[in-house]
Amino acid sequence: MIDIPPHFFEVTYQGAHYPGSPKVNGLQGGANCQVFAYELLRHHGLKVPDFRSSDLWEDTTHTQQVTDLQPLDILLWNKTPNSWGAHVGVYIGNNQAVHLSKANQVAVIWTLEYFLEQPAYQVFIGAKRILNNDDT
Repeated sequence: MIDIPPHFFEVTYQGAHYPGSPKVNGLQGGANCQVFAYELLRHHGLKVPDFRSSDLWEDTTHTQQVTDLQPLDILLWNKTPNSWGAHVGVYIGNNQAVHLSKANQVAVIWTLEYFLEQPAYQVFIGAKRILNNDDT
């Protein structure tokens, strides 16, 4: 399992704080699921562009699709197989992921099975792993 500093669990959900928004300043003032995930990855030394969900899923320059999950992989879920508007979390090991959502308002850790039991996350789109950390 990865180390998640306590301040990540104090971040509140803020939908207007999405990747590319002029309102985003790290985690200050809250974050959406993507900003939360990317800041956690950056805390662990990984560089990832500020992708929206569908851009992340389509990217092959900075990330690759994987099926053998490792801690710090980015996971995507949605209510349909569409990556546009998909929810993003970070795999932390032991069949668990951490994520920030509007429904919870703060970061929580769920099992991967629990995500699939939620109507909004009933489709696991897949996992992405950060590739080259020198060019982002």
